[in-house]
Amino acid sequence: MATAYALHPAVGTVDLTVFDEIYHQYHNAVYSNIYKLVRQEAVAEDILQEVFIALWENRRKLEATKVAGWLFVTSYNKSVKYLKKKSRENAVPLSEGSPVYNTIQPEEQVSEVQHRLRISMIEDAVNHLPERKRQVFRLCRYEGKSLDEVAHIMNISPSSVSDYLKQANRFIKDYIFSNYAEASLAVAPLLVVYLLS
Repeated sequence: MATAYALHPAVGTVDLTVFDEIYHQYHNAVYSNIYKLVRQEAVAEDILQEVFIALWENRRKLEATKVAGWLFVTSYNKSVKYLKKKSRENAVPLSEGSPVYNTIQPEEQVSEVQHRLRISMIEDAVNHLPERKRQVFRLCRYEGKSLDEVAHIMNISPSSVSDYLKQANRFIKDYIFSNYAEASLAVAPLLVVYLLS
């Protein structure tokens, strides 16, 4: 199971050792999820850096038990923001007189409430998994470990790990869509990357 880090103030700052531990535990998995979206190594590295800078900046507001979910949701949001920006840059400019131009609305930032909702929805679902499936999910998705690595840690076969992970993915998706009917639409694109990639 993922380590629960204590993001505590120490002489007015968060313990850098703890922050380094979080970085080393999660950066590979977070990078992997960013790369699946942007498909460019340099861009993925830049976004990864932005994510951990944001983690540092939000260290006093973030609950230690929510770190993994926060990292994945934040990396997803920053990746999508980058892709939208690139899409706008590659779009053909429209004149102000164009009917299409007049219907374009400024991009709305994902609010803090929506951001927290996405994290809490996923964490709630993960916390309702049976223990072994929860452990497999956290090791594979939060820590980025391979099926073989998880099989070795849990002393089960890689095929069992794969089965547990598929069942966990299905449960989390069904749980969110059943228990958060309306809000689930906002998190649906994230689930595709977060669970099924």
